[in-house]
This record gives sequence, structure tokens and C-alpha cells, in this order.
Amino acid sequence: MLYEKDNALIWEYDHESLRIEPWGANAFRVRASKDALRDDDWALLPAGESSPNAAVTVAEDGRGAAIVNGKIRAEVDKSGRIAFTNDRGETLLRETEKTYQLKTGGRDIVPIPGSSDYAVTVRFESNPGEKLYGMGQYQQSLLNLKGCRLELTHSNSQASVPFLLSNRGYGMLWHNPAIGQASFNVNVTEWTAASTRQLDYWIAAGDTPAEIEEAYAGATGKVPMMPEFGMGFWQCKLRYRSQEELLGVAREHVRRGLPVSVIVIDFFHWTNQGDWKFDEKYWPDPEGMVRELKEMGIELMVSVWPTVQTESENYGEMVEKGYLVRSDRGVRTQFQFLGQNEIFDATHPDARRFLWEKIKRNYYDKGIRLFWLDEAEPEFAVYDHDIYRYHAGPALQVGNWYPSQYSRTFYEGMTGEGQDNVMNLVRAAWAGSQRYGALAWSGDIASTFEVLGHQVRAGLNMAIAGIPWWTTDIGGFHGGNPDDPAFRECIVRWFQYGTFCPVMRLHGDRAPYREADTGLPGGGLWGSGADNEVWSYGEEAYDIFADHMRLRERLRPYIAELMKAAHEKGTPPMRPLFYDFPDDEAAWDVDDQFLFGPDLLVAPILQADARSRSVYLPAGAKWTDAYGGETYGGGQTVLAEASLERIPVYLKNGAKLPIRENRD
Repeated sequence: MLYEKDNALIWEYDHESLRIEPWGANAFRVRASKDALRDDDWALLPAGESSPNAAVTVAEDGRGAAIVNGKIRAEVDKSGRIAFTNDRGETLLRETEKTYQLKTGGRDIVPIPGSSDYAVTVRFESNPGEKLYGMGQYQQSLLNLKGCRLELTHSNSQASVPFLLSNRGYGMLWHNPAIGQASFNVNVTEWTAASTRQLDYWIAAGDTPAEIEEAYAGATGKVPMMPEFGMGFWQCKLRYRSQEELLGVAREHVRRGLPVSVIVIDFFHWTNQGDWKFDEKYWPDPEGMVRELKEMGIELMVSVWPTVQTESENYGEMVEKGYLVRSDRGVRTQFQFLGQNEIFDATHPDARRFLWEKIKRNYYDKGIRLFWLDEAEPEFAVYDHDIYRYHAGPALQVGNWYPSQYSRTFYEGMTGEGQDNVMNLVRAAWAGSQRYGALAWSGDIASTFEVLGHQVRAGLNMAIAGIPWWTTDIGGFHGGNPDDPAFRECIVRWFQYGTFCPVMRLHGDRAPYREADTGLPGGGLWGSGADNEVWSYGEEAYDIFADHMRLRERLRPYIAELMKAAHEKGTPPMRPLFYDFPDDEAAWDVDDQFLFGPDLLVAPILQADARSRSVYLPAGAKWTDAYGGETYGGGQTVLAEASLERIPVYLKNGAKLPIRENRD
């Protein structure tokens, strides 16, 4: 049966209900279930009144129906098969057809025996030449995801953010936090959830990537305005082990006249995991430390883990109140690292309030306004999602929601204290995380040129997936010896790339590793990596680092404009070339360059010993070498010089930006 109800198109047959309704301009939300449809708000904001002119039409013979909302149209035939077209009549997506030869059709909602849950699959016809982008952060060398199979799950350095942008003029959010898969094959596109309650996705049409991206940001939320300190240089290493060591590094930056906005206290500055407080033996005066740093113009960021050690002073109360993730079978602890740990349940509203009260008392009230939310996937010792259970439901059904709720914990706590422009670094994100001030970073990656190349693609796909604040550990996390000439070259190139990322942050676990000084519980239990300050890599590297730190500082007014656009419209500061040049077909294939805002084209160096590289300049603009001054027409590839001191950077249409120090 096909009919209209409350401005939505409804199809019903043999216990299955399908509902297609307007959800923002040029967009639909699509839900289907064999039980009652649910109003889960995992990532989507309420639809609001942005689509009052949507219309449903049901054929007189009842064999078909259509719903139109601006530039998108959905048609449903009597069998329930859906097809989406744009306002020019072009097919965007169409479910596969169930035939005599092929029993499976576009939707499978299959009951899981003995439960009220379902395994859900949706299949769409594939256009082999289609180009697909977004989906979050995957450690691979591909920007175009056509042909890829992706896990819909988080792990260290992988963040599943299931929004997809197509060059055919649509964007789709898989609005389901269940563990699953997405396969973008040449013969079929398939989304699956192993255990869930319903099929749920959002789809929008648009004439440009920007129009679609802005609609998606409107549907799931926009980032706050980035605080001023976020736009400068962030100094970090594994790990500053004491208050005096950290202050010494900050003072040395000031003595050298180096601009620095943020300095970071990493993990095991605490007594026990889950105590969420400083170990006073190593950090005796946090208030005084924060005060001195602020006098130097430096913000302090402090690492927080969601792990709760069985010896923690909070463990007993959190178990009693049900504030920890549960294990349905096996041992109750889920993470083994310097102790047996359970994990704070960020999907539990009362648990979020409990944790924030601890954070407020032990950090926020001491003047700390910036937090590093590590282990945010969360990290399990064994990723057997079928044995874990959250307040919101089984991990198989809701596990991907965790990172956004972890960010929400701090966002709601900080805004509740009256703080504006909340921003916190987090090691995973999901759809909607951005509205909670999440700055995602690419996790504990290796320190190699190959992995640097992976970050360029990962960062651009995260931007398209709706996470505009993103960064990497400059130099990578695992390995890298400051005395090794080969690694010095790698970190120089990474530093140059990082200058043009939304956040510029130096971090890493450098070799040789330094063992713990005391082995005492708390802050003395863990050692640290080698030095990772900009003066740790020799004079040649230091001069290059200092030049780029000052360049970043000169660009801050420009960066502020980019962050304003991200806040107001959802525009990613760092984006692929096709975002601004969708009519240039060649721009859709460039995966190792990017735009930093509308006026800067950046071409990182991603190979050792490279002193030049080819650069594609998109059609529709003129491009000026920011260092050499030569101007080129768009729509061509040029060979750009790339001495160790700099990477190729081009200015669009004569833009006046202070790339060279002698410019105003």
C-alpha cells in the first residue's frame, strides 16, 4: 500500500513499513522496518521547517508514488523499490531490482533468530564511472573510494564517518551507528548492518559539492567558531613527565621568539586511570603552571582517557551506578594497559555528568580549557563487538556512536560553565561529532613518507565526511629518530604539510625510547620518547620549522576567515580541488594536492629526496607561485620546484596572502 501521511510518503507490505520524508532543503530521510519505525537521533538534527513545499503524489492506480523536495525526487513502485532523481530528471541512486534470477532486491531486513533485532542490507545500482568521497578516515592511498570495501567501525587511526559525496550530485549519510560494511563495487553499492532495529539513511541532491556539504552540515550540525589559540602552532611529545619539564619547553619557545599557541600534557600525568586528576608528585601546582603559561600566551591541553582501572578511586562507584561499558560474557574488563581497565560509558547521560564533575573539579577549575580525548573509539583489548554493551544498546548496534558522545560529555560540561567556542582533540569521530567541538586527529600512525601520503587522502575524506577540524601528528607517532637524516627530511616535509592543515600540531613517540625514571605508580609508571621540539632536529631543520611557524602566524587572519566559514556554513577549511572546481573533470582525480581555503593551493612533497613535483592547476582561475611569482593559467600541469626549504604553494587569482615574509 502506498499513501501520504504528514507530508511523508509511506509504503507498507507484509509487516514492512517504509517512510520517506523531507529532512532539510533538497533532502530526504528514509527509514524502513518490520517493527515500528524509530525516531533515533544518532546524528541528525530535527528536520525543522526548511522544506514546507515538499509534495507527495500517489498514482490513481496505486502502483506508484513520488515525493519531491526541492532538487530531489523519490519514486516508489508497488514493490517498494526506490529511485532518486534530481530536478533535471537524472538518476542519482536506484535500489537494485528483485528478479526471478536474483532473489535479493534493494532492501533486506532479516530477523535475527531469537531476538527483536535485524540484519539490514540496502543495495543500489552502481555506475562504474562514479566517483565517491568522504566516509571518514581510512589509512590507505585512495581518495576516490569507488571500488573500495570499508569497515563501518572505529579503531586507532580509523574513524568511520559514513557520509558519502558523489560526483553525480548527491550526498548520503548512513544514519546508523551499528558495526557494518560499505562496499562501493562496480556492479553494486551495498551497505550492511549486522545487528540493528531499522534501515535509516539521509540523502540530499545539489548542483555542487559545496551545496551538498552545506546541506549535510545543516542536517547534522556545524562546528563552533574555532578559538583563537587553535589557529596557531601546537607543541606536543610523548610525553612531558613533570611540570618543570613542560614549563622549561614553553620558556625556551619564548626565549627563542617562536610562536606557540598550545602545549600539551599527555597521558599518565595522573595517579590511576579513571582518577582523572594530576599526580601531585610530578605536577605540584597546576594552577600556577596554567597561570604562567597564559602569561606567555600559551594554552594548556591535558590528555583524558575513558579507561577506569580497577584500582581507581572512582571504580567502585562507577560499577555500582552502571557508568561503565559492560561485557556480556568473558572477563568484565575490556582494556589491558598498565592495569585492568573498564571503559566509561559515554552513551549514559548520568555517566557523562559524573565524568564532567570529576574533570571540572580536577582540571577545569584549575584553569584548563582544552582537553585531549584519547582512546575515543573506544580502544578495546579485543574488538569483539558482540560481547560489549552500552547504556544505549549492544555495541554491535550502537558502537560507532561512542566518539560523538565522548566529545558531547565535554562540550556540554564546558558550555554549561559558560564557555564559548569549545574545541577538544579527539582520536575518533562519527557523524555529528563536529557540533560538539571535535577536532579529530589521525591516530597513532607510523613515521614514514608512505604514511604521510595516507594522511593527505584521509584528511580530505574526513573533510568531505563533515569533520572540518582535523590534524595529524606532524612526523607521525610511531618511531622516527631526531638524529636520523632520513627522518629529518620526512618530518620537515610533514611539518610543511601541517602548516596548511586546519590545526598545526607537532607530536610523536620518538626514538630512542626513555624508560620510566622511577617505576612508581602514577606519573612515574611510564617513560617517554626522545625529544620532539623544533630544535631537536638540527640547525637546518630548525630554520625550516621556524620559518613555517612564522608563516602559520602570518596566515592567522586568513585562517580565522576559513574557520568562520566552517562555523557558519560547514565549509571545510582543507578540501579537495573538486570542491571549488566541480566543473573541471580533472580536478576530481587529483588526490595529492588540496585547497586550504579558497585562495591557497598546496602540493605536499610525499617522497624522500624529491626536489620537484608536478602540480595540477584547476581550470577556471589563474595561479601564482607564492614563492617564485610566476602566474599560470588553470587547466594545466606544471613542474614545480620544491627545495627542502618549502613545498609548492599557489595563490588563486592574485590573492594577497603573506606567504613570503617580506609581504604585507
